[in-house]
Amino acid sequence: MSQFVRASSQFFFLAAKADGGRTVGVRRARDQRHLGEQLRRERLVALRVWMLPAWASTSDQVSLRDQGELHTQLAQLLTRGVPLVEALEATAKSVAPSTAPRVERMREQVSAGSSFSDAAASTAMFDSVTIAVYRAAERSGDLGGAAKQLAATTRRQLRISGKAGTLMIYPAIVLSLSVIVSVLMLAFVLPNIGKSLKDMGASLPWFTDVLMTIGVFMRGNLLWLGVGSLALITIAIGLRKLIGMLVARVSRRVPLLRDVVLTQESARFFTVMAAMTRSGVTLADALGTAVGALSHPILKLQLASMRTKLIEGGNLRSLIDTVSALPLPTRRLLMAAERAGDLDSAFETLAGDMTEELERKSDRLLAAMEPLLIVGMFLLIGTLVISIMVPLMQATSGAMGR
Repeated sequence: MSQFVRASSQFFFLAAKADGGRTVGVRRARDQRHLGEQLRRERLVALRVWMLPAWASTSDQVSLRDQGELHTQLAQLLTRGVPLVEALEATAKSVAPSTAPRVERMREQVSAGSSFSDAAASTAMFDSVTIAVYRAAERSGDLGGAAKQLAATTRRQLRISGKAGTLMIYPAIVLSLSVIVSVLMLAFVLPNIGKSLKDMGASLPWFTDVLMTIGVFMRGNLLWLGVGSLALITIAIGLRKLIGMLVARVSRRVPLLRDVVLTQESARFFTVMAAMTRSGVTLADALGTAVGALSHPILKLQLASMRTKLIEGGNLRSLIDTVSALPLPTRRLLMAAERAGDLDSAFETLAGDMTEELERKSDRLLAAMEPLLIVGMFLLIGTLVISIMVPLMQATSGAMGR
């Protein structure tokens, strides 16, 4: 791994622009001097710089969108005969400012004699799968074709990531808004109404009295509650990897959601296999890289076992049938493609089919989640509304009886 990856840190900076204005941002660099060099290339002058702690730093990886833009630009330029160094120089202007310095370093290394795949690895521009595809394309002399294939692969991965994000963000927003409304009602609305009813001599139900006591306590300790919330958020950020692992483990066991997760992992697997086999990577090597990109334990274990037995001389057609995590029609299609000697086209077809299937299953899951979210909102907000309405109705009935 390169020195950039080993020693880079993330900095928050305040910088002066050429027109006299000010701008702030977050950038990763080896040190403050290296950060200053990056900013000078963008005609910025660092005024104040703060190094972010490790737990607050974001991922060192280039965004998938920027990777897709780089693949697309390289495919268009290289297939038209533009030299690689000139193509990288043009591509650096089309990616995000945070990614442009890496592309520039890649261009410098390529112009100095390094291969494209080595330059990409030393700057941590891509993941191991993408680098393996480009390395195989360099051996076959079709770097532009590999870039075109990877551009299509990245667009498919963005669709997969977008669906996964929707599944996470939609319920999170609904539940967050429900919690905020509930806290506001509990801390400010319920105590005031309860106090007014007590002043009128009304008798409050026990659950209204309990909630009102909680609300009075929250309103009297807002500062400490805010500090506690910030502490919990900080702990959650620090433990985000562990929390992510727990969420993934639970998602693989929940009905409906586990089907979506398996389809997502299958789409990722076939997308990687399509990109690698199209670039001339051997099946065993492609399987080794693709299995490493998976996180589903059962699918990963079965595919790893299939690869091991394949290397030992097993019959691929029989080994495919042992991967029971894949649907039976998928296995039959792969076995037929293996007989016809056209596995790379089968991987491409399955990658597209799995992506479309993921969209359908995600839509069904969101449709099933909506009633559950409504029930959750009722439990949070409806309980508070009932605790207010019951004493109000009792007080109204008592007044009418008199």
